[in-house]
Amino acid sequence: MKPAAFRYHRAHDVSDAVGLLGELAAAGEDPKLIAGGQSLMPMMNFRLARPTALVDLGPLRRDPALNSFSHTDSGLTIGAMVTHRTVEVAALGPDFAVLSRAMRWVGHLPIRSRGTVAGSIVHGDATAEWCLLALLLDAVIVAEGPAGRREIPAGEMFHGFYSTAVEPDEVVTAVRFTRPAPRAALTEFARRHGDFAIVDAAVSLDAGPGDRAPLAGGRVVLGGVAPAPVRVPEAESLLTGGVPGPELFAACGEAAAAAIDPPDDAAGSGAYRRRLARTLVTKALGQAWEKGATR
Repeated sequence: MKPAAFRYHRAHDVSDAVGLLGELAAAGEDPKLIAGGQSLMPMMNFRLARPTALVDLGPLRRDPALNSFSHTDSGLTIGAMVTHRTVEVAALGPDFAVLSRAMRWVGHLPIRSRGTVAGSIVHGDATAEWCLLALLLDAVIVAEGPAGRREIPAGEMFHGFYSTAVEPDEVVTAVRFTRPAPRAALTEFARRHGDFAIVDAAVSLDAGPGDRAPLAGGRVVLGGVAPAPVRVPEAESLLTGGVPGPELFAACGEAAAAAIDPPDDAAGSGAYRRRLARTLVTKALGQAWEKGATR
């Protein structure tokens, strides 16, 4: 199929994009932003999305602030136009290396070379790797709109199926990851590599003072088990004070599976997704511990 008819506009900078969104909405249009187009265009081709106007952010790639990384005392900031592939090959340092490692799960190379970090997060797919990573690393999404700049914590970002806290007249300019996680991992299961995940899991471990010392805590985030990515406090509570190793990681996997109520759909039953969650959480925790030990 091909998309329904739409009007095409090209933004030259962030303020131009914000202005275009406002003008089009005031004229009764239903505008959408397009950056890499790797999420929106397939939905338009299947007519699952029918915007009456597109505002192309392509020229914004020339803005260094929107197409670069920066390390500060508050974490790692990634510009909105940075692609998945750029993150994949970047040297982000041990505290945020999980971002680069996770990119191999994002589609295929052509998709990673066009799709953008901010575009994936704003799209709000419950299984999108960037959405899980945003929750895992306490991301802050920076958006510009008619009222100025505002910051949206990842915990307030995802509202449900393809629904986020970004307003229709706002443009995301950056994503700031504020929680360093040298012991972190993301893994997932799909029918074929590059397909959308059926279930994915992102985890981090806060190590104690020694390799066998009790953990100080950790995070467990799941995608594909609810309308939005979710943290699983029932599994996280076991990590605090737990001794790292296969027994603890398996117990966390069991706790995660017991805590969720996934839907039945064409990709699998709720029971199937619970089994996947148990396996993936257990596996990811083991990988996270190994990555931290070998960094």
